[in-house]
Amino acid sequence: MKHCEAYDRAPWSNQYERPFDPEDVAPGFENLPALIRDASSSWPDQLAFTTCMPNGMNGSLSFGDVEAMSDAFAAYLREELGLEAGTRVAVQMPNCLSFPVAAFGVLKAGCVLVNTNPLYTAPEMRHQFRDSGAEVVVILDMFLDKLEAVIEETPVRHVVVASVAQWFPRVVRGILKGVLRYWNRVIPDTDLTATPINQALRTGRHHLNEKEIDVSRYTSEVGHDSPAVLQYTGGTTGVSKGALLTHGNLLVNMRQLDLISQGYLEPGRDCVLTALPMYHIFAFTVNLLLFYHHGGRNVLVPSPRPIQNCQRAIENYPINWITGVNTLYNALLHEEWFNIYPPRTIKVALAGGTALHQSVSERWLDTVGCPIVEGYGLTESSPLLCFNPINRARPDSIGIPAPGTRVRLVDEAGACVPAGEAGELVARGPQVMSGYWNRPEETEATVKDGWLHTGDIAVMDEDGYFRIVDRKKDMVLVSGFNVYPNEVEDCLATMDAVHEAAVVGVPDPESGEQVWAYVVPRAEALTEADLAAHCKANLAGYKRPRRFIFREELPKTPVGKVLRKELRDEAHRAAAPATAAEELAGQGEG
Repeated sequence: MKHCEAYDRAPWSNQYERPFDPEDVAPGFENLPALIRDASSSWPDQLAFTTCMPNGMNGSLSFGDVEAMSDAFAAYLREELGLEAGTRVAVQMPNCLSFPVAAFGVLKAGCVLVNTNPLYTAPEMRHQFRDSGAEVVVILDMFLDKLEAVIEETPVRHVVVASVAQWFPRVVRGILKGVLRYWNRVIPDTDLTATPINQALRTGRHHLNEKEIDVSRYTSEVGHDSPAVLQYTGGTTGVSKGALLTHGNLLVNMRQLDLISQGYLEPGRDCVLTALPMYHIFAFTVNLLLFYHHGGRNVLVPSPRPIQNCQRAIENYPINWITGVNTLYNALLHEEWFNIYPPRTIKVALAGGTALHQSVSERWLDTVGCPIVEGYGLTESSPLLCFNPINRARPDSIGIPAPGTRVRLVDEAGACVPAGEAGELVARGPQVMSGYWNRPEETEATVKDGWLHTGDIAVMDEDGYFRIVDRKKDMVLVSGFNVYPNEVEDCLATMDAVHEAAVVGVPDPESGEQVWAYVVPRAEALTEADLAAHCKANLAGYKRPRRFIFREELPKTPVGKVLRKELRDEAHRAAAPATAAEELAGQGEG
């Protein structure tokens, strides 16, 4: 195919920090439970997970604890509830000690894990449970009322309930549960029948002992092509879809992460801050699976909002890795406590999920002393597709393809564009999903001839590094010129008086579209004139926002991605009357 050689023979292979054999890009284990058992037996007495609450209250589980508890939960699902291999089990919890126990137990049972956002509304829960066919839900007690409202309209037959304070020391657990129920009033009263997770584990252990069960028999026929996780897309642009990720998809992606982090991961010694939710594919693969595999300790923050919730976790534990999105890093950099005592133990900060602003990257390096290394991926790719080599990361770049991954840039017709030109990023590799759950037509529209169409617009430089210009659907077309919101947002973010910004396009009768910017100011004195002057000095005329709208905050997903769709819808509604009036005025003049 014309121009494709520019990508197939790109020089990125020279950019890897260490050489690797193509045969190294392999799953390494028969299935995910085999990987979990290997890690548990290697570090049985080491702490694997610590949940740190905003006030510093905490609880921990060792690798041995997690192994025994997840075995018991697997036995509960198979022996007590009678589930069969392949049954979907939803886990709807924030970061807490119950999450790895439940998630690993589901996988060990040979069932399919359905990661579910705990902040979903009742209608969103109904959609996901009906769409996935989940028969069991493991849920936090705070959300039982939402489940009670829709459970009769779903296939859910069994409910297991846990607490954010689950397995904390007894006195601490009692205080915390009392505060949550009677002071904060976040634990609702409900008549829903649910089994406490401790009771489920006791029942599972009974079955294990009575029947002398070897839990590995549940997954004796589970291989690389077997379904492991139904990971639902964010649903910010339409109905949420379930990406079916196999054991092989996730194992290979972890192996790719292994190959690119050689020399930086220290088995049995690392400590990672997990503020991103583990139900999200980024934290699920990197924080939960990869660091467990390497004997790392996960310090879990149930919710990083407000950002002060991370303070005790950062101050009280030897954090040397952190994963996050642009908004999380930006928020930390504007905290007084973080700037006065920046965590000098951090050696690597990983970014993904959304574009990392260069201004944030530069401030982080100045403040913390380590770089933020940006990567790129999608739910549909388990997630990693591209990465920046840790010791040669480039600003404003998603780096080079992960080992064993092919990347091209194509035009609307699917033909490769010349090197240096912008095109849609498409990728092919063993980490790409098997398809969308029960949606063959949408699968065919997204994965064409084995190539995953990402919907992101990128450019490749002469060294094979890629730079995301913007989302294909977010691009604004002004008088025939492409305007990429990320570029305008990054420009605004360089102003000290701007906390964060989001840019969208709205219809315009003269130019087709015009640019609007939603801005969260840090300084009360900030004016539209200040913003306009800054953009005039740094952006071409067609890229400059025509309107600036001040907001106290921007709408975001739980992971921290700005919901441009919501802002775009709001802007379209606001622009519609003016646009209609302009059109009528134009007709009158004619």
